[in-house]
Amino acid sequence: MNDIVVAKFGGSSLADSQQFIKVERIIKSDPKRRYIIPSAPGKRNKKDHKVTDLLYMCQQLAAHDLNFDEVYNIVKSRYIEICEGLNLDFNIIEILDDIREKIRLGASKDYAASRGEYLNGLILSHYIGYEFIDAAELILFDKSGKFDAKNTYEKVQSKLANVSQAVIPGFYGIMPNGEIKTFPRGGSDITGSIIARGVGAQLYENWTDVSGFLMADPRIVKNPRPIEKITYKELRELSYMGASVLHEEAIFPTKEVGIPIAIKNTNAPDDAGTMILSDISPVEYTGTITGIAGKKDFTVISIEKTFMGSDKSFFRKLMTIMETNNISVEHMPSSIDSISLIVSASELNSKLDKVVEEIRIYCEPDSIICYPNMALVAVVGRGMINTKGIAAKIFAALAKDGVNIRMITQGSSELNIIVGIENKDFENAIKAIYEAF
Repeated sequence: MNDIVVAKFGGSSLADSQQFIKVERIIKSDPKRRYIIPSAPGKRNKKDHKVTDLLYMCQQLAAHDLNFDEVYNIVKSRYIEICEGLNLDFNIIEILDDIREKIRLGASKDYAASRGEYLNGLILSHYIGYEFIDAAELILFDKSGKFDAKNTYEKVQSKLANVSQAVIPGFYGIMPNGEIKTFPRGGSDITGSIIARGVGAQLYENWTDVSGFLMADPRIVKNPRPIEKITYKELRELSYMGASVLHEEAIFPTKEVGIPIAIKNTNAPDDAGTMILSDISPVEYTGTITGIAGKKDFTVISIEKTFMGSDKSFFRKLMTIMETNNISVEHMPSSIDSISLIVSASELNSKLDKVVEEIRIYCEPDSIICYPNMALVAVVGRGMINTKGIAAKIFAALAKDGVNIRMITQGSSELNIIVGIENKDFENAIKAIYEAF
């Protein structure tokens, strides 16, 4: 690993000139921060708009031959205000007018959306004195639109070998035909991770508006404790259950080569934040949990059939029904003569009656009962592994708070315990478990 830190700054970190000043201080406070990945300007307040949303709107209006000047002028004024606030002698207006013309002439949705990061990258590079390198020179997609990892890493290594400091916009890259292609929303996290891996960084910093991950949702638990260290696997489990600070695809490039990720707060840079570490690091803590997360609005389809296990085609038929109806199954707890399919209500939409009827026809169960309005709560942590009494502590806390457990599932890795409860008990369950630990 090289003595390099790659730092990505999110939309809230670069929303206006005052935020740019904070970011410049952070970058200059450590000479190892050599490659900087900016997002597009985010919201300055609750009533504000993200620049990326406005650019999508401009492209959509232009695609229908409608005038988009009113919306584009909001974008233009945001960037002019930032440049004026930073006293930059830099002709941003000419670049903004060129982008407007390209959108008017039919530029793609991806091109329009990517310009938010592109413009912020230009401004930041002028402000901090780092070289600007367009992400289109580094981040490559193949002709099917899939990220081309091998050629991208080669490009990053060769291009940045002779560049000691650079600003590289997040969120987008280029197709073989020269068209701009974006990652999913939040994709600047992915760009930062790719650059960190490409240059063999010792650390990838992700600067946002929160001081890392918290043990529980602060909207449910008052002042939850921060998580100082978390492994990639624990993070995946918590992200899957809705606890999101980092785009989950951003984990993979750094995870593969063991580069740690630090989640830090631009507005409170001295806060410890959260360090995301390799799964192979030793467990330093036992008897405790890392975090609690959950999601509401699941439906449980409970199926009973005597001698289910001896019907070798039963599970295949059941999964075929879900597949042909394009429904993902979240969990499948089972017993000797029963199985429950836990499905997100949004996946089911209006298909429930059809699915139940197909199960009756093809699987010939003794009974099918559906339980709507269910929630899942996941308790996650490597500290639970080989530790007696963790489950007892969770269930005792829920019982004490009057929460009825409808389902329990735990993987063989012992990394998490998931309980199924009713939607109405969701907040109480998270509070009760948090207090117990």
